[in-house]
Amino acid sequence: MSQLLIQMAAEGEAENPLIPPIPELVIGLLAFVIVFGFLAKKLLPNINKVLEQRREAIEGGIEKAEAAQTEAQSVLEQYKAQLAEARHEAARLRQEAQEQGATLIAEMRAEGQRQREEIIAAGHTQLAADRKAAASALRQDVGQLATELAGKLVGESLEDHARQSRTIDRFLDGLDETASQAEATR
Repeated sequence: MSQLLIQMAAEGEAENPLIPPIPELVIGLLAFVIVFGFLAKKLLPNINKVLEQRREAIEGGIEKAEAAQTEAQSVLEQYKAQLAEARHEAARLRQEAQEQGATLIAEMRAEGQRQREEIIAAGHTQLAADRKAAASALRQDVGQLATELAGKLVGESLEDHARQSRTIDRFLDGLDETASQAEATR
């Protein structure tokens, strides 16, 4: 076995598969330089150009996104400020409406009270006038009845108007005094 290894080592030194022959190495190197030069001259500028455009697009997109975010933030702050102002205004309007409502209710109550008092005063005035008219009519009717009754009792006519009025007035005054005394004793 060791002989086999030695023999293989001797053959391996003569022909190493990892190291190519020199002419192939020179041709491969020349082909590589030509292909690399072509790629560097033609393809690499286009690749760099595309990469630069992508970089600019990404940076521009980031800048636009930041600008949009800044603008959105300012719009949100404006919206919040307007919303707070609108709420404040609504609260102020509600307060004013409540105050106006309370004032209106107080005014309407005062007006109703005034009208009630006017109606009561007018009713008292009308009642007093009706009482006077009724008393006057009653006096006249009672006086006429009393005169007729007295004329029948006396047997003569008491048609003299002046005498009749005096008699009626004395009679009714006496009734009024009796009524006043009765009320005072109660």
